[in-house]
Amino acid sequence: MKNKYEIILYWSNEDNAYIAEVPELPGCMAHGQTQQIALKNISDAIELWIKTAKEFGDAIPEPKCHKLILA
Repeated sequence: MKNKYEIILYWSNEDNAYIAEVPELPGCMAHGQTQQIALKNISDAIELWIKTAKEFGDAIPEPKCHKLILA
């Protein structure tokens, strides 16, 4: 399930790193010095977010599988 969530990836001048966010999982964010590292880190963060939600009995949103198109 974790690979089906929408991930928003962008460069942050403030953090001097790539930031990856998962809008469907509140607070689920990660960063990295490259896009690949940020995506690896967000994959780990998604896994941890879901594991923690299960431990606390919180609802886990179903992935909406939206596509983001930038113009």
